[in-house]
Amino acid sequence: MKVLEIAVRADAASADALAELFDTYSYGGAVVEQVVMPEQGETLDAARPFTVRAFLLQDETLDEKRRALERGVWTLSMLYPFGEIETRELAEQDYAHAWKKFYRVLHVGARTVIKPSWLAYTARENEIVIELDPGMAFGTGLHATTRLCLAMLEKYVTPHCEMLDVGTGSGILAIGAAKLGAQFVDARDIDPIAVETAQQNIAASDLENKIRVSSASVKVEESPRRFDIVVANIFADTIAELAPALIQHLRPDGVFIGSGILVERAHLVNDALREQKMIPVEKHQEEDWLVMVYRRMTNDG
Repeated sequence: MKVLEIAVRADAASADALAELFDTYSYGGAVVEQVVMPEQGETLDAARPFTVRAFLLQDETLDEKRRALERGVWTLSMLYPFGEIETRELAEQDYAHAWKKFYRVLHVGARTVIKPSWLAYTARENEIVIELDPGMAFGTGLHATTRLCLAMLEKYVTPHCEMLDVGTGSGILAIGAAKLGAQFVDARDIDPIAVETAQQNIAASDLENKIRVSSASVKVEESPRRFDIVVANIFADTIAELAPALIQHLRPDGVFIGSGILVERAHLVNDALREQKMIPVEKHQEEDWLVMVYRRMTNDG
């Protein structure tokens, strides 16, 4: 079966919107490519243009999905500047290898390296290497929200701490925390594809003894297990909605790290967490996205 590749050139802000649209219809998920050199240690530069790609199987659903993508791109073009839609046909066996070329070894934070499973990399002193096969789950390290979270994990993960990862996606944050020294990570996601992808990545990293993956989110419980760190790289509205449950799972003086937060939606997270008596510690911005860090008061019971 052949595969149709659809590609659109975009800047950093519009690439996020396109990727969300393409993820809905694409075989294997959207691929966001930035023009980078393949040398080890290459980092991303938000000023460089991106290309967002979707791969569609040429089956009975092709025309419907292609029209839906074209309508979606046209609608988004009212808000963002895009390039022209480009298409090309691939044999399925070519697709299996083509999408991999858009991933690179990527440095994040001060000492974290994200390495696709099919690329070689020799770690430098004090580096941790997260090896991923992205599959169809969110969390490859290419997105600003993931990079922001990993940088915060470098700062707040301590030896023998325990962490809850809500919306684990590919498992990238859970693996990063374990490699940084966490003794246990409870990784949860409501998407069965994400759960399967995370389990495979965690097994490939030989971290099944430190990370437990389950098909679940969080809810307010009578006697919840509490963690030193709770991280949620999801969306501002969801963090605000889940705030009582997220914070209930924090130990006194524990740290909450929230990302997937657009700048204009940050007030929702801040209001919800302050209502839970959380103290803001720091926040950082990349492109239009924020990571927000809060600490639970030690005397709140």
